[in-house]
Amino acid sequence: MNARAACLALLLPLLGACGDSDEQEVRQWMKEIDAQTKVAVPPLAEPKTFIPFAYASAEAPDPFSPAKLLTELAKSRSGGGIQPDMQRRKEFLESFPLDTMKMVGILQKDRTTYALLQIDRAIHHVQTGQHLGQNFGLVTGITEEAVNVKEIVQDAAGDWVERTSKLELQEKESKP
Repeated sequence: MNARAACLALLLPLLGACGDSDEQEVRQWMKEIDAQTKVAVPPLAEPKTFIPFAYASAEAPDPFSPAKLLTELAKSRSGGGIQPDMQRRKEFLESFPLDTMKMVGILQKDRTTYALLQIDRAIHHVQTGQHLGQNFGLVTGITEEAVNVKEIVQDAAGDWVERTSKLELQEKESKP
């Protein structure tokens, strides 16, 4: 059986080589298709002419001029005109940061509303118009829920800007 299989394995490739080759037919078919196909390549567009920019440096201002920089700084500094009153005598509550204060209640006396603020373990009362906090804070309003404070702080450019803050009522948590 092995001899038969070996003989068959040798004869099959020889028989395949004896047949007509389709290669000649394929080459003929490719030549016919090439002759029938028309390739249409659109013409290239004409390139645009480059016109260089003419820079007149003598007429333009120097972007690195110190005078220009000083002018821009003066414009930005003149911006809100807000200044804290440095001559005013500081009030007691201005020695504490605003974030250490907690509103714990309100008190009304003779049509004047006072907010009760806790700082550390002491209770202090403030009314509208008083100053508090370390950023020139001014109490602008008192409600049952919060104390509104307008502060004057310096921004990154060194200008004075107004910032509003709110000290909200801190309710005591009840323990079950």
